[in-house]
Amino acid sequence: MGLSPALGTGHWALTDKRLGFEVRGSRSGTPSPEPRKAAWLIVLVTVAVALWLSGPISVAALEFTADQIIRTNGHSRKSNLYYRDQMWRLEHHDLGPVNVTIVRKDKQVTWLLLSRMKHFKTIPYNPEHQPKVTEHLEGEIRRETIGPENLEGHPTTLYLVTVDEGGRTTEYYQWLATDIHFPLKLARKDGSWQVEYRNVKLRPVSDFMFQLPVNFQPLEQFDQGEPPKPKDQPM
Repeated sequence: MGLSPALGTGHWALTDKRLGFEVRGSRSGTPSPEPRKAAWLIVLVTVAVALWLSGPISVAALEFTADQIIRTNGHSRKSNLYYRDQMWRLEHHDLGPVNVTIVRKDKQVTWLLLSRMKHFKTIPYNPEHQPKVTEHLEGEIRRETIGPENLEGHPTTLYLVTVDEGGRTTEYYQWLATDIHFPLKLARKDGSWQVEYRNVKLRPVSDFMFQLPVNFQPLEQFDQGEPPKPKDQPM
């Protein structure tokens, strides 16, 4: 890079052959249009390099609410699902002692709430109960595109997905919404199980939804020492 007098009186030129630009100006201090363009180019290149060196941008946590419907061997269960990456809450619609399930993957526990009795039962977290709400399934081996389809007012792409589940391969049909990048429906190919999400709203969920009610007491004995299994959990 060097500074040299330009042709004409009272003008200068700043050149850099490596970067391939030239900035011209006058001794009066008023820059010509060329230096303004070059200066902006330098700024843009600097910002782009800084962003590239800083590494990948972190992805925001998945947060949403939805109506979850699970069908297993002809029987269906519905619940309201409140989800954040490491925790989720299920408010069950069917009758039973457990009407709310709170799963805290970050704490490796599951809380079963018995609202009528104002008690709760704590059981260990089971990774098999993790909702399948990501674009790619855990253990996915391959996927085959079947074609487009509309579902719940969303444009979706239907896939046939093969998954390795503990050394055993299972095939699923997945309806992936292309507008919100969310799997609205997932069904085993053999028809034995499926989960469907309706009224999906991608939005922040309050911390309150994943906390124990302050007036609930732990249940020391439940169902003669045999803890109940959480309901409405994906298989």
